[in-house]
Amino acid sequence: MDGWSDLAFFAALLRAGSLTALAREQGVTPPVISRRLAALEARLGMRLLQRTTRRMHLTQEGELYAQRGQVLLAELEALEADVSARHQTVSGLLRVNASFGFGRRHIAPAVAAFSRQHPRVSVQLTLTDRPLNLVDSGFDLGIRVGGLPDSRDHACLLAGNRRLLCAAPSYLARNPAPERPEALSRHQCIVIRENNQAYGNWQLSRAGQQVTVKVTGGLSTNDGSTALAWGLAGHGILLRSTWEIAPHLRAGELLEVLPDWRFAPADVYAVYSQRAQAPAKLSRFVAFLQAHFAAHRDGLAW
Repeated sequence: MDGWSDLAFFAALLRAGSLTALAREQGVTPPVISRRLAALEARLGMRLLQRTTRRMHLTQEGELYAQRGQVLLAELEALEADVSARHQTVSGLLRVNASFGFGRRHIAPAVAAFSRQHPRVSVQLTLTDRPLNLVDSGFDLGIRVGGLPDSRDHACLLAGNRRLLCAAPSYLARNPAPERPEALSRHQCIVIRENNQAYGNWQLSRAGQQVTVKVTGGLSTNDGSTALAWGLAGHGILLRSTWEIAPHLRAGELLEVLPDWRFAPADVYAVYSQRAQAPAKLSRFVAFLQAHFAAHRDGLAW
């Protein structure tokens, strides 16, 4: 089997969430999917997934293969879309949905730059506190920050991103940094209620070990910018994305806490409903976003 088809297969498996789910999507039996995965792992000479009867977890090699594979597949898709779009008329209304924080900071400037290049395309950018259903809400494209999106939508990786624990030096001077996740429950934590995530539950992992900690603090909000301001002012430990806090980390205004522990993937995707062929305006915009965020693909340049 060739590398491109193996990458696409592995990406589809992760979106589906299980061997059984992918088998159901593709209309085959689970053993067919299991043999395909075994053949891929044999070709690479390493195990990509740890599997139980009910769950599967990425190995370190599997996480690398998935992350780099998403980048390669997205770049191939963007290349094909760009080549195809050059022979199509780009015009009409494009409706885009994004979150308030990432939308204001990164998508709004990208939309403005795209509009200068393609004045015949009208872009309507709608920012919301949680992702909207694209079909029901009439959007052409959604920008999602988080894990792999719903397999019923087509997802194109735009940028790598991680969620980190951090705190201001002033807070850590008064409260020594925790050495284990369980110690977070004894700290002032700035809690954010967003999307449908369990309120105040932080799930961390390291070397296959997973820990869930219930955190509390004197300050909580549903707005990430407000939480960041409180964190910078030394009010507690904060969980935010690198796209937002990287400049503050570089400036020393925030310090990372529990750096050896990881949170669930938080990469940035362009998501749109699956169609036989995307309209030229959509294909061109996705290709533009791919190029616009190219420096952030590995998540290290925010």
